[in-house]
Amino acid sequence: MLLYPNCKINLGLRITSKRPDGYHEIETIFYPVFRLSDVLEVHHSLGSDIELEQGGMKVDCRAEDNLVVKCYRRMKERYPKVGGVQVRLEKRIPFGAGLGGGSSDAAYMAYALNELFSLGLTREELAAEVRELGADCPFFLYNTPCYATGIGEILRPIDLSLRGMRLIMLKPDVYVSTREAYAGITPYEEPHLLDKCQLSIVNCQLPEVNDFEKSVFEKHPLLARLKEGLLAAGAVYAAMSGSGSTIFGLFQNDAEGRADAYLRGLDEETASMIIFDDTL
Repeated sequence: MLLYPNCKINLGLRITSKRPDGYHEIETIFYPVFRLSDVLEVHHSLGSDIELEQGGMKVDCRAEDNLVVKCYRRMKERYPKVGGVQVRLEKRIPFGAGLGGGSSDAAYMAYALNELFSLGLTREELAAEVRELGADCPFFLYNTPCYATGIGEILRPIDLSLRGMRLIMLKPDVYVSTREAYAGITPYEEPHLLDKCQLSIVNCQLPEVNDFEKSVFEKHPLLARLKEGLLAAGAVYAAMSGSGSTIFGLFQNDAEGRADAYLRGLDEETASMIIFDDTL
């Protein structure tokens, strides 16, 4: 079975409260990006365990900590029908970029196991399984624009399309840990701010706030400069995705070629940051 786990961007992100268990309540809009994806190949094997081969971008973790392996372990423990598998994971989505690549891999792995071993689980049941691996994992089983609350696992599909817009994503050599990002924020007092926004890209009324940006930009000013550069180049919307460190810009049109000129102006070191430049 050959699958293509895609990434996502966040359109706005608010931290609304801190829970007694240490997790934070958020509200955000998840938007799927299908043209930047990993490659996940899963087949039956004669063994009784998982054999994982990794390629593409290097993932900075042990194989046992990979969410694909964790998903397999969880599903095998809970469903005896799950047998041995051979898995090849080709990483194309940058690791630790705020794009949900690992979560997407886990969600697609759960789907693959459900199909290969005829587990008969519904999408909602699969979502409940992968939720234990990451709060944004369930989103990738739906892969439609969603307003997300809770810790990111409560999803409500919304009517929002960015089709035809040009998306540029820049990922510098900056790593922002989730712990570091959350340490710098203060929960916002008024919940449901994003839910009240008019989701109109035509009128540039997408929610323009990501609560992580203030503290993360202070520690990594390059990220702020990239956002400013995309806006100056004509982006109708630019933001950091999730807790970073990917900065993205959305362009409606570029009659004067300002976006292309901006990308050409990046020096050799920063030009390597361009991880996606395509039409949605």
